[in-house]
Parts: sequence; C-alpha cells; structure tokens
Amino acid sequence: MTTAAQAGTGRTVTTDIPARLDRLPWSRWHWTIVFGLGTVWILDGLEVTVVGNIAGRLSEPGSGLPITSGEVTGLAAALYVAGACAGALFWGRLTDKWGRKKLFMITLAVYLGATALTAIAFDTWWFFLFRFLTGFGIGGEYAAINSAIDELIPKEYRGRVDLMINGSFWLGAVFGSLLSIVALDTDIFAANVGWRLTFALGAVLALVILLVRRHVPESPRWLLIHGRDDEAEHIVSSIERQIEQENGEPLPRPDGEITIHQRRSVSFLEIGRTVFSDYRRRAILGFSLFIGQAFLYNAITFGFGAILTTFYDVPSGSTGYYFAVIALGNFFGPLLLGKLFDTVGRRVMISGTYLLSGLLLFGTAWLFDQGSLSASTLTACWCVVLFFASAGASSAYLTVSEVFPMETRAMSIAFFYAIGTAAGGISGPLLFADLTGTGKVGDTVLAFQIGATLMCLAGLAAAILAVRAERRSLEDIATPLTAAEGKAEPTGGRKEDGGSTSGGPGSTGSRTATA
Repeated sequence: MTTAAQAGTGRTVTTDIPARLDRLPWSRWHWTIVFGLGTVWILDGLEVTVVGNIAGRLSEPGSGLPITSGEVTGLAAALYVAGACAGALFWGRLTDKWGRKKLFMITLAVYLGATALTAIAFDTWWFFLFRFLTGFGIGGEYAAINSAIDELIPKEYRGRVDLMINGSFWLGAVFGSLLSIVALDTDIFAANVGWRLTFALGAVLALVILLVRRHVPESPRWLLIHGRDDEAEHIVSSIERQIEQENGEPLPRPDGEITIHQRRSVSFLEIGRTVFSDYRRRAILGFSLFIGQAFLYNAITFGFGAILTTFYDVPSGSTGYYFAVIALGNFFGPLLLGKLFDTVGRRVMISGTYLLSGLLLFGTAWLFDQGSLSASTLTACWCVVLFFASAGASSAYLTVSEVFPMETRAMSIAFFYAIGTAAGGISGPLLFADLTGTGKVGDTVLAFQIGATLMCLAGLAAAILAVRAERRSLEDIATPLTAAEGKAEPTGGRKEDGGSTSGGPGSTGSRTATA
C-alpha cells in the first residue's frame, strides 16, 4: 500500500513496496528475471574467452587480419576492458537517472551491434575499434543489470542469486572454449572464416536475450523514488497475483514501511559526497575487492592460452579444452558456495574466498617455478584456485550493489567496476602479455605472485570492512537519500561513521546501518 502527501520539494510517499518485494517466496517469476537479465554474462564470458583462444590463429597467415598474438591478448584485450570501464561510467549515470529497464535494453543493443561488426573486421584498426565498442556495451550492462537484480530479488536469496548470475560468465567461457575448438579447425572452416563466426554467434545470442528481456519490468524501487509510484504499485501487485496463483495461498503480510520525498534526480556532487564521505569505509572495501579480482582475472586468464602454447607446446587449436576445465571450476564456485553468503554471512565468505584463492595461487606459482607442473596439472591447480576466486569476484559486484543508497546504486557499481578494472584490467593484460612473451618462467611467476598478493590484500580488507548485509533489506543496509527523517525512534546513524539518528529498519524513518 502506498499513501502520498505534498512536500515542499515534491510528493512525500509512505509505502510498503520494498517490504512486499522482500517477503516474496521464490517463484517462476524470479526465474524469469534470472534468465532475462543474468544471461548477458554468458555473452561476456564468450567474448573474453574466444578472443583469448583465437589469438594464435588470428596471428597466423591467412586469418584475414594483419595482427600479432600479443596485440590480440594485449592491446585488443586492454581496449575491450577500457571500453567496458568507459561504458560503465557513461551508462551507469544514465541508469540511475533514466531507469534500469531502458538502459539494460540500450546497452545490450550496443553490444549486439559492436560484436556483429567485429565479425566483419577487414583491418586491425577496425578490430580494435569494435572490441572497444563491444566492451562499451558490456560495461553498461554491469551497472544496469546488477542494480535491477538486487532490487527485484528477495533479501533471503539476494546473495546467492547475485553470485550465480555473475558466475554465469563462466558458462559463456566454457561455451566459448568449445566453440573456438570447432571454429579454429581448418578442416571445418577456412582460417579467415571460423573466428568470424564466433563473433557472429555472439550477436545472434544477444538478439535472443534482447527479445526475452522485453518482459522484465522496471525496478519498482526506482519507480517509487522517481515519482512513478502508480507504476510501481501496478508491477508489484501483478507479481503478487502471479505468485499467489502459483502457490495457491495468500502471501504473508509485509513487514514495515518507508517514507520518502520523491525526486526526479540526484546531483552528481551528492552521489560523490554520499559514497566517498558518508560511506568511505565501504568505498575502500569496494576498491579493494574490484582491484584484486580484476587484476587476477583480466591479467592472468587473458593469457592462459599463451602460457599453454609457450611453456607446454599445446597447439593453439587445443587450448580451448584446457580453458573449458578452469571455466567449469569458475562456474561451480559461485553456484555451490553462493548459499553460504546468505547463511554464514558476507564478511566470512568474502574474506575467506579472497584469501584462500590468493594463497592457493601463491602455491601454484611456486610449483610452476619449480617445473613441477604439466599443462594438465597447471590447469587442475587453476581450476581449484578459481573455484574460490570466482565466488569472491562475484561477491565484489554484490557488495557494491547493495551497500550504497538506492539513488547511487548503478553509479557506484559503475565507478568501482571502472576504477578496479582499469587498475587491473587495462594495465594487467598489457603487463602480462609482455611477461608471458619473454618465454621466461620467472616473469610468468611474477605475474602470478602479483595477482595473488592483491587477492590476499583484498581479503584482509573484507575481513575488516565487509558489511553484514545477509538477509537484510536494501533500505536497511543503506537508507535511500530520499528517505524521510525522524519518523520513528532513533536506532542508527544517518552516516556510516556517525551523524544524526533516525528510524529503524523497515520503518517510516531513515536508517543507515554501519559496517
């Protein structure tokens, strides 16, 4: 139920819509959200994996492009990540301003067009340009999709669902690895045709997802804050009717209301002050998690195929088999560990997965340096490392999407993704391409050690700073900036490190939980 009154700067609305969304049992409708929004990470995994695996073939005579393997895994990879960073910032601001649905449709369309044009690349500059634009579309997806998912999924399931969706990147990686094996087989496709078909298929899959995504609604939470509470009420009522019909019984009563002063937009200055002043401990946490995971993944896995061919003489057409194995380890990590983030808790699981993956990576680096690993055993070690690292990396997106206020959510995701990924994802591939290119074991070991160190440091930061957000409403974790003050008994602080007090969780007042 929503009631409204006029305020000096707009309408004041008291509503139970967030509580109604959080008390919903899991249903077919929620699976629709997962498939409609989450499947885009499969495309991202497909893109990254295919490019890494086709690097050797693209550099061979007859590929149709005058490009080297180092340029594919180094410069092209860095341009893709740079595009993703720029896209996250550009589309992230618009996601908070224009809404989740409009942006997750636009950004997917940008990806679709760019990857299709990559397939017809006729020169190196064309390939580089559309790798950048493909990343530009994917970067916007991160902000729009994670915002929408967290605002639509009930609090009891938010952690595991978010991890599962972000982990689905690795299903795309498995598919991309196997696809590259077929595409690079010159007995099936000509050398200048197979790699083009992999990008074309990505465009076809994006078109299918675009059609499915039309049925995903706008976030009722976003509508509510932006003065469109009638639309929010209609969407939530429709969802409730569907679930009641599915279960054959009435839903339980929602627990709590919130009062907000509706606003059409929030200034960029206010967003910055909120994130970096009021929530500075959480900002440090976000930086740490993103830098650690971005360097490990964007620096090292981009060059996994090159390691196999350089140190173990694995044919370029066979690297996909090995990558499919570590991709499965990555996928099963969030899938099997995800529930623990909602039960054991965020702090223990985030710090634990980061620290354990970092320590295991140090061990792998030592074994590699000693010459104790073959292509198969290195792949097995990586599979174990990334089982835990993938759950940790997925939790980075979960963390920054749930610990900041509603009005800053998409921009916060975009900012931390861009900064963390730029630090590890642009410099990482360029550095790692150089280190691997020397053919010296010590240089590759150094890259492993750098990634392991950053993961361990991020794990220590999480142990100190992580927010206990499990099974709590988004409004309780971080009160909306538009929430009305002073409507209930004081139980918490407006700011993370102190400030004026306000109402308790789920009440008509405003509360910001401390980390």
